[in-house]
Amino acid sequence: MTVPTQTTAPEQETKLPEDRRHMIRRRWLTAVIIVLLVGIPAGYLAISAGQSRDSGRDKERESSATGLRDSTPSLMKRRIFEVPIPPGSTGVAYYETSNWKTSRLYVQFTTSAGRLDGFLHQVGSSRSQLVPGKVTVSERDADIVGWNFPAGQDWSGTTVVRDKPRPGADITVDLTDPAAPKVYVVSTTTP
Repeated sequence: MTVPTQTTAPEQETKLPEDRRHMIRRRWLTAVIIVLLVGIPAGYLAISAGQSRDSGRDKERESSATGLRDSTPSLMKRRIFEVPIPPGSTGVAYYETSNWKTSRLYVQFTTSAGRLDGFLHQVGSSRSQLVPGKVTVSERDADIVGWNFPAGQDWSGTTVVRDKPRPGADITVDLTDPAAPKVYVVSTTTP
């Protein structure tokens, strides 16, 4: 068996030398691609790190606060602790405590008589379940946020009990001014 021999060399493609303008264009294109491949992820990381740092500072500032904060808790907190604050409420303030065993959200606000009924309905209670003369917020919880429930005011309270893991709530209402009841809520959840 013999292998045929090639008598003629295959035609070799000849490349023309690259002209200077083409070389410069190719190098610029390569540089732009490298900058984009490195610069975009680096920029994204820098922006993300800045946002993360700012978020951590906000959480640190909030967790180091003691006592009530004069603002409305975030929608997420209101959902987790099941404390719907009626629209148009005034004097809204809150404070949150959390540890490995129990988390509590303390909320106070002043609302109208009609909105109080709506609030009680949303938390699973009603005005008929408010016990006259009863303060359901414990002394311990009241001391944490500086609430006082002095005699001589028209206090009414109820406790909302829900199946775990849903939070329970102690609700005390100052009905001294029936047109503008002041509501005090301590919502407690145990993970």
